[in-house]
Amino acid sequence: MSAESSLSQSMEIAVKHYSSLFNVPSYRTIVFFLVLTCVGGGLLSNAVLFTSLEGIVDGLALGFSLLFTNLILDYSISVLVLRKDPIYDLRRTAALSLFCWFLWFSFIFIGVAFAMTFGLFWWVRLTLLGFSAVLVLRLTVFCSTSSMGNKQLIAASFLQPVSCMVPFLLIWAGMNYPIGPSMFLFFVSSVAIGLISSFSFVFIVNRVGEQVLGLPSLSLFKAFLLNWIVDLNDPFEEVLEKLGEKQNVEVSLIKFGSHKTEAIIAVPSVHPGPFKNVGSSLLPSMLKTTLEKKLNCVVGVPHGLLGHEFDLASQLQNRKVINRIVEFADFEVSEARATPFVKVSNGLATACCQIFGRSAFLSFTLAPKTTEDLPQELGLFVRQLAEKQGLTCSIVVNSHNSLDGKPDVEEALNALKTVATTCLEKVSSLRQLHFEVGAATVIPNEFSLKDGMGPGGITVFVAKVGRQKIAYVIIDGNNMVSELREDILSALNFIGVDDGEVFTTDTHSVNAVILTERGYHPVGEAISHEKLIGYIEEATRAALSNVESVKATCRIVTIADVKVVGEKQLQTLCLLIDRTLQKAKSVILPLFGTSGLLLMLLLMFI
Repeated sequence: MSAESSLSQSMEIAVKHYSSLFNVPSYRTIVFFLVLTCVGGGLLSNAVLFTSLEGIVDGLALGFSLLFTNLILDYSISVLVLRKDPIYDLRRTAALSLFCWFLWFSFIFIGVAFAMTFGLFWWVRLTLLGFSAVLVLRLTVFCSTSSMGNKQLIAASFLQPVSCMVPFLLIWAGMNYPIGPSMFLFFVSSVAIGLISSFSFVFIVNRVGEQVLGLPSLSLFKAFLLNWIVDLNDPFEEVLEKLGEKQNVEVSLIKFGSHKTEAIIAVPSVHPGPFKNVGSSLLPSMLKTTLEKKLNCVVGVPHGLLGHEFDLASQLQNRKVINRIVEFADFEVSEARATPFVKVSNGLATACCQIFGRSAFLSFTLAPKTTEDLPQELGLFVRQLAEKQGLTCSIVVNSHNSLDGKPDVEEALNALKTVATTCLEKVSSLRQLHFEVGAATVIPNEFSLKDGMGPGGITVFVAKVGRQKIAYVIIDGNNMVSELREDILSALNFIGVDDGEVFTTDTHSVNAVILTERGYHPVGEAISHEKLIGYIEEATRAALSNVESVKATCRIVTIADVKVVGEKQLQTLCLLIDRTLQKAKSVILPLFGTSGLLLMLLLMFI
């Protein structure tokens, strides 16, 4: 469990850094602020120095010249220079320019303040220093985020600041300010220093990744940006494929069937991560959809006992797993009897179990405490217990249905083993009876990934043994807010369900789609509890309406040589993000500070 905790902490660090990314406003909003910044800044800087009508006119001329030059260049850069770059459309190119103007005018206003006391040349010097700062900023940003070649990156970096210097030069020439060889030398030196400092920064940052993983740090960052901004998963998955290791993975299936209908609960030993549409993040809903189309049945895919170390590396691996499951899932059912449902709790951990023939279906939760990823050793422990009870197959589910702080993992593991032992002993002593099963799925269209609901929606399996009616509720989400599970089970009790359990799939399709500290909403954080419970009741009533006598069979399929990211590689990958940012912070000040000092020395000759 300590390794699980360490990996989870590493993932949390990565998510916090990714969630610090910002949303870019609309293009109309950006243009509005560009008008305010360029026209207002040009007018203010000129009018303060030259308090006359001519000063105001020149200030407006400067501001509008900067605005129109900037708008034309942003359009030209996005359409001509960076037209093949999926990130830098017109809106994002303009957003970068707006940020550059905030930086540039901060230098200009400082220059104006100095010029009022010490002379006009300070306005010129600080304007030129601001030009250099913008040039360095654009070079660094484009080199760090764009996948275009060096020629395009240099052109996109240079065109805006160089062209926007022209209105300043015209204003200064009109004031008879000397524009001679010394200023030309500064421009040349500024370009050289900007290139050297920017590429040095990129080189230093990339070295962190090359030393740790053999991959440049910024290639990973660019791959994430492509996924975050334009949903391209291939670049990030190429990284994961390089880092991945081959493993054999198991998928446990329990199938209910009659001459009319079929229903399947599939529990893969694959973690549905790492985020969004990368790797196996969408596996629960993809597997559900594929099996339902192939076998014309209702399918639920709850979470197994494993963590991020079993994230699949790519969609290629996803398809391999799904195709193998589909091939294997078309088998006959034979067990006609089942035990009643048994739930055992010791105050910390809860185990639920039902036996179908000689197969045990068991789930764990720590609700209302946090129930996150549980270790595989717990599954092995249950398998050994089941074999002692004469059971030939055991399927173990991590309910993953409560999020409330951080549990004591060692204490939790001991508690889980205790309730598993008691629960299996108790359920094994019960007489098996004929049973009935019904299943249904509801897809709430009003809930989205940003709300914490995956495309698999809500699936409910109802099992009736004797007079007892049990509901297994499977929600395609990543965990739930604390105590929502209890509210759901209470609501189902009012419509005739005696007991049951609520599972989430742990789908990571909802992760890294919103900008919060956690990076996603657990079920019930952004979704109305009343509406959610209403949909669950709808699915449960539908499942109750089609309950019929069935038989059941459990099968476990092993899929060989599936490439997963692996615990060590994934932990290193997550920590690399933090190390890279720490390295970047440590070199920014000395590197760019030194560049600034050199430029300031050169300005003394202008």
